[in-house]
Amino acid sequence: MAKRPDSRDEHTSDETSDSGSAGAAFFDLDRTLLRGASGEVFSDAMRAAGLVSRTIPGEKLLYQLFNTVGETLPSMALARQAATFAKGRSRATFQEAADSVADRLVDMVQPFAESVFAMHRDEGRPIVLATTTPYDLVKPFADRLGLDGVVATRYGVEDDDDTYNGALVGPFVWSTGKLAAVREWADEHDVDLVASYAYSDSVYDTPLLAAVGHPVVVNPDPRMVFMAAARRWPTIELDVAPGVRKVPVLGMELQKLALTFSRPSMVPYADIRIRHADKIPAEGPVILVANHRSYFDPMVISMVVAKTGRAVRSLGKKEVFDVPVVGPLATAMGGIRVDRGTGSDEPLKAAADALNAGEMVAIMPEGTIPRGPAFFEPKLQGRWGAARLAHMTGATVVPVGLWGTELVWPRSSRVPKLFNVTDAPTVLATVGDPVEIKGKSVDKDTKRIMKAISALLPPEARVRREPTPEELAATYPPGYQGDPDKENERRPGTD
Repeated sequence: MAKRPDSRDEHTSDETSDSGSAGAAFFDLDRTLLRGASGEVFSDAMRAAGLVSRTIPGEKLLYQLFNTVGETLPSMALARQAATFAKGRSRATFQEAADSVADRLVDMVQPFAESVFAMHRDEGRPIVLATTTPYDLVKPFADRLGLDGVVATRYGVEDDDDTYNGALVGPFVWSTGKLAAVREWADEHDVDLVASYAYSDSVYDTPLLAAVGHPVVVNPDPRMVFMAAARRWPTIELDVAPGVRKVPVLGMELQKLALTFSRPSMVPYADIRIRHADKIPAEGPVILVANHRSYFDPMVISMVVAKTGRAVRSLGKKEVFDVPVVGPLATAMGGIRVDRGTGSDEPLKAAADALNAGEMVAIMPEGTIPRGPAFFEPKLQGRWGAARLAHMTGATVVPVGLWGTELVWPRSSRVPKLFNVTDAPTVLATVGDPVEIKGKSVDKDTKRIMKAISALLPPEARVRREPTPEELAATYPPGYQGDPDKENERRPGTD
């Protein structure tokens, strides 16, 4: 897949074409900018305003079909005839009805659309709504979003009484008609299509996407999946974090598909017991924080997440993301690459964007698995990242205590102990109540987070003891040549 062209990806693009004119960003409405169709919302508004007296038989089924497969020729034929049905109706009443539901439409905007808007605004491009939906219906919505222009189907109006006359003014803004309308708008505003972007889900918008320099396919309908592949157009989803992929046609996030197989029963070499997963909120921004004892921890966390029915974005070390095949897969599954050596805030910003979009983010504040004596320290220490994210976003922080994972996959082993089937070690994952985040000090809130995690561990975890040489050896990676006495210096810092 091509890279996602938004502000969180490095990308290069010509600000202007050879003609010197600047580009714009044109967005389709239904199934692109919005989650699903606007038609049902407008239909409700028309009935409430008395503009429509009855429900069309099978109307809801038609909307469900649209949400599943996108535009169809019959639905567009009906939309073309809508101007005739509106004949004699008051334009002002239509506009009032549209204004009454504009906020409902704003609530339907895809959660990651704003970050794409921000990228275009930063680079000086006007943002334009380009839709088949009548202009008078979508203008209040576009105004709410602060868009710079609207290209939409326009109905003719009688001069004497401001009622619709049953005719169209200009093209029916669909397929080649949409391209014609966009070209007219671009000419009027000195915008060069070669320097422009266009976003759409529909195969019927192929003419427009082919005409701009930067076509972007969003949530493609089944036919557009093949068109995008054939033309090598980048495909993105605005309802999930950058880089996350969905299964084509099914529309299911790849991670959610994988989580259906993430169950304790699928791991015969460990007796995994998950407690109180119902304490994780079913929706809204959540920061899942856990202690780090083993390479097996991510698998156990995935089993905890699977019980919620949600997806999760996980911050991970760059070494994982740099591995061929594994790295791209980690990104597609919702991973966020962290390179602590650079001191960059980009991973934190990506995590904050996910949280602001209502997603869940998992962090292990210790940053890495403690080695040597540090592994047996009863007092957990964490980096400030989780607390900083909570301060930035107001997300709920939910602690998870992990215990026994090192018995399945110790740091000293390159692979888990897959043959412990007859005597499988017990692994505990306990979810706690949300941590009270004061929001005044990241250091103090980090200590609250680590204390909450520690409280979920067995009593022996909070008692200082002298480990055996064998226990110490299990905490070092294969071929370890470091100084065990200096391992405490590797404890988490303040980043």
